[in-house]
Amino acid sequence: MRKVAAERKLWISRDYLKCSGCRRCEIACSLHHEGQIWPEASRIRVFMLVPGVEIPHFCAQCREYYCVNACPFEALSVDEKTSAVIVDKNKCTACGACIKACPGKIPHIHPKENYALICDLCKGDPKCVKACEKAGFNALRLVKEFPSIHRSLFARTPEDLTCDVAENLYAEKAEEVV
Repeated sequence: MRKVAAERKLWISRDYLKCSGCRRCEIACSLHHEGQIWPEASRIRVFMLVPGVEIPHFCAQCREYYCVNACPFEALSVDEKTSAVIVDKNKCTACGACIKACPGKIPHIHPKENYALICDLCKGDPKCVKACEKAGFNALRLVKEFPSIHRSLFARTPEDLTCDVAENLYAEKAEEVV
């Protein structure tokens, strides 16, 4: 099973309570990777399953790298410098094994080309973080840390995360909105 060496690596922490749902992160990501505003092809997606609860959803860089280990075509690897998952779109067949293996069902298939989309941390300079910070929301923050099992807390489906955030925001009323 693939694991990252125990040294400080890049990671994007997320504070769901600060996310405004502006989707600047999606725009910055798609501009960087696709050369156009195309949220469907963004490596980060913002879900609003309940009004007022915005969930930026992207790779949590699990210590176990379930997606990388599940790929039958060796199309996924881990960048040793950043710890991001790298997709070789020439090897990827869009079989979906990475999606099934991911606890958060985070990878998704490019809307026009047949390969998986997973956050690659923009080679260590994540555009989503810059866009969020520039807007003053600071829901996303680049940190350098040791790989931690706690990252797996973020490798959950948008539905699960929405329930947790709604409970935090609305307390006992959360059941009414979820």
